[in-house]
Amino acid sequence: MFLKLVFKRRWFLTTLLVIAAVGVLVRLGLWQLDRLHQRREFNAKVVSEIEQPPLDLTAEAPEDLSGMQYRHAVVEGEYDHSNQVILINQVYQGKYGARLLTPLHILGSDKVILVDRGWIPAEEALSGTWDQYDEPGLVKISGVIRLSETKPDFGSTNDPTPLPGGEQIKRWNLANLDQMAQQLPYPIVDVFLQAAPDPSWTRLPYRTEPELDLTEGSHLSYALQWFSFAAILAVGYPIFLRREEQAAQQKKNQQATSSNTEELVS
Repeated sequence: MFLKLVFKRRWFLTTLLVIAAVGVLVRLGLWQLDRLHQRREFNAKVVSEIEQPPLDLTAEAPEDLSGMQYRHAVVEGEYDHSNQVILINQVYQGKYGARLLTPLHILGSDKVILVDRGWIPAEEALSGTWDQYDEPGLVKISGVIRLSETKPDFGSTNDPTPLPGGEQIKRWNLANLDQMAQQLPYPIVDVFLQAAPDPSWTRLPYRTEPELDLTEGSHLSYALQWFSFAAILAVGYPIFLRREEQAAQQKKNQQATSSNTEELVS
């Protein structure tokens, strides 16, 4: 009876649209659950890396560091200030500026890693002269392993690709290591190190911790919302059809009664 009603010729097209809508709503709910699963996996991975002991990149630098994002690490070496660049559009305590990225030649090896040395004010960053922030000689940096950035956030733009023999690009929107490496005279490792705050370091560049959101977000609530919409539509549509059919039948019966009454009177 139910199938006969929903696939009645009068309601056939509407039923197909409702079925399609329910399918889309359920798919959106499943998509949010998938996003929730990915978020939980990411959070677990980050927590696992944070809980690991600091990795000494001077003594042991694995060939592939891409799976160690947010792990603490230490490294010793000497900066190459002549090839440092800035990441523009960076905010620190509500102030606009940039972050200074400098290649570091790792002590006792031929490897080079980019170090995010911290935030500097916009007026000094855009001047193109950063000599006042140089740290000559051997340095030891403690920080957090970060991955190369390849996709811009909403509203930002990609950086141009450096041309062979062309002018070196000093201002970058993203820490895209593959692109940055094309303008350096030596290869660099596949991650960069974000220098961590140090009580003894109170001058510019100001060091910061990565901004991490390890909550599960709103994915579960969104999933429940989409599933609720699907359930309301799936349950409500047959109820709506029954009421419409009952109203139509009642109207038909009233018309028939009225017609019979008129025949008897005549």
